[in-house]
Amino acid sequence: MRAAVIQFPGSNCDRDMFVALEKVAGKGNVTMVWHKDADLPKNLDVIGIPGGFSFGDYLRCGAIAARSPVMNAVVDFTNKGGYVFGLCNGFQILAESGLLPGVLMRNAGLKYICKNVELTVETTDSPFTSLYKKGEVITTPIAHHEGNYSADPDTLKMLAGDDRIAFKYVDTPNGAMDDIAGILSANKRVLGMMPHPERLNDAALGGTDGVRFFEGIANGLVSA
Repeated sequence: MRAAVIQFPGSNCDRDMFVALEKVAGKGNVTMVWHKDADLPKNLDVIGIPGGFSFGDYLRCGAIAARSPVMNAVVDFTNKGGYVFGLCNGFQILAESGLLPGVLMRNAGLKYICKNVELTVETTDSPFTSLYKKGEVITTPIAHHEGNYSADPDTLKMLAGDDRIAFKYVDTPNGAMDDIAGILSANKRVLGMMPHPERLNDAALGGTDGVRFFEGIANGLVSA
C-alpha cells in the first residue's frame, strides 16, 4: 500500500498520521506532500488529511486549506475512485472542499474540548470500519473547537438511509446533529471524522482502538 499525508501550515497531527500509516504500509511507502504541490506521487492507494489548525483556523476551519493547490489533485484523485480520509481538521477540509456533505460548526458549549470519548461503529461497509463490529463501542480522543457536525434534514436522512454514517458519539460532546462523529462518501471511499484514531494506535499511547482503523485501510486496499 502506498499512502500520502498532506501537510498544511498549522498541521500538527501529520507526523502521528504518518507513523500510523507506515505501521501498516511499511517503511518507504508513505510520503509527506506539501500543500503547495500541484501533483501527487504516482501510484498512490490512499491519501490522509491530518488534524491540526491549517492556516491558524482563520476565516473558517479548513476553508483556506480546501483551496490549496494540492486539493485540486486530491479532488481529482477522489473523482477517479481513490481512497481519502480526513481526521479532525482533515474532516473540516474535506467538508469545505465539497468532498463530504455538511459543515463543522463551533462546539455547542463554545469551548475547546480535549478528552477521550466513546463512539459506536455504525457501519462496517468501508475499509476504514471493516475490522470493527457494527454497534461496537470504541474509544478515541477528540481535540477540537469546531466539531459540531451540522447538515440540512434531507442530508441527514440521506446519510442514514444510505448507510453513510461511520461513527456516532455515545454521549455527544459538541452538539453534533444525530450524534454524528464521522461520515462516508456515496462510494464509501472518502471518510471524515472528528476523533483521532491515530492517537490510540499503540498500547504505549494508552489504548489500541485506533489500530483496526488503519489495519482496515491496508486490508481493504489489498483485497480491492
